[in-house]
Amino acid sequence: MPSPHPDAPIDLPATLNRLGGVASRGDLRRFDDMQLAEAVRQGVVLRTNRGRYALPTAEAARVAAHRLSAVVGLRSAAASWGWALKTQPEAPEIIVPRGRKVTKADQRVLDVRWRRLADDDVDGWRTTQVRTVLDCATTFPVDEALAVADSALRAGLSRADLCAGAEALPGRGRDAAVRVVWHARATAANPFESVIRGISLGVAGLRLEPQVPVTLAGRTIHPDLVDVDLRIVVEADSHEFHTQRDQITKDCWRYAELTLGGWLVVRVSWVQAMFQQDWVRSVLQRAVDRQQSALQTTIARVRGHVQSDLRTNRGDAERLG
Repeated sequence: MPSPHPDAPIDLPATLNRLGGVASRGDLRRFDDMQLAEAVRQGVVLRTNRGRYALPTAEAARVAAHRLSAVVGLRSAAASWGWALKTQPEAPEIIVPRGRKVTKADQRVLDVRWRRLADDDVDGWRTTQVRTVLDCATTFPVDEALAVADSALRAGLSRADLCAGAEALPGRGRDAAVRVVWHARATAANPFESVIRGISLGVAGLRLEPQVPVTLAGRTIHPDLVDVDLRIVVEADSHEFHTQRDQITKDCWRYAELTLGGWLVVRVSWVQAMFQQDWVRSVLQRAVDRQQSALQTTIARVRGHVQSDLRTNRGDAERLG
């Protein structure tokens, strides 16, 4: 399922898609039990456990892989592990050995990748958790890959195993994998936040961390994304979670107290994060510039130079090695 158009009506499958393809009953509270039961009956939503629901992304890929003696990989494998995604794949993503012939008809309805997989890269009918994260990191844009890596860590995958796997990759794919794994955080709440952090990696001097504790008026809150040194807070404003009266009241309190506490608050909608990334990147860059001037600090400039030097030094080492 591709990302819905920003103006499309938000039905149950579209809501699940915005939540990364997996959700609890509480996440879907705007829908009643009859609507959920009907969606499950029609097969557009799967009930994976008590109070847990998912889009049928993984099941379609499993059936296709079984028919072709292939392996489910990439985002389809991530979905099979129960991880949330930025976007659902438009077609089941499967991996076949190099040299394997796949009919044109199958290639039209499946996303087939020809790759060499070692025995320890495969867990039954899908790629292992580590291989799944690394394949996504070397295949997709950083925001999409970061959503997968964050979700994998959130589900309990070992960061040490991911780091070891990324460092062991050959060739130019290693840099992309190391970058994603380095920035991945188990504390990220959902793919929406992960995507915004992925966008922020293109903003010189900005370092957003998820769910950092901030104390205001005697209370401790955890904004979505925080750069403590630059006193920037980025809130991922989701229609699914910010329409209840009590939640709106809490959001207003947070915004007022953060602003009065000297924080610059940037609010980003789901549509903006998914479809207007150039604008979001521009807003974040202007926020950095404003705070650096207001706080009379050079930390953002120093960070930018460090990031540039690290990329240059790594590139030189690759060429010399």
